[in-house]
Amino acid sequence: MSEHVAPLQLIGVTALALATVVWMVVLARVVRHTRRGATAGHPGHVLPGRSQRFRTGPPQEAVELTPAEQDAFAGLVRRLGGR
Repeated sequence: MSEHVAPLQLIGVTALALATVVWMVVLARVVRHTRRGATAGHPGHVLPGRSQRFRTGPPQEAVELTPAEQDAFAGLVRRLGGR
């Protein structure tokens, strides 16, 4: 042990190193578990605790344009595209 390092610092570094190793082992097991589940016929399997995103806005709509509206829109795009 170095004479310039306090015992409490050595304990702290050792605890951080141990916590890092434990975290890496747990993360590897979770990833391995989720990959095994995804290949076993569960394509929608996500990591536990991870929420799925839901659309909160209004539903999307689609409207067919008449040929005159399509021409007007194309002209608008050409005019704005020149800027």
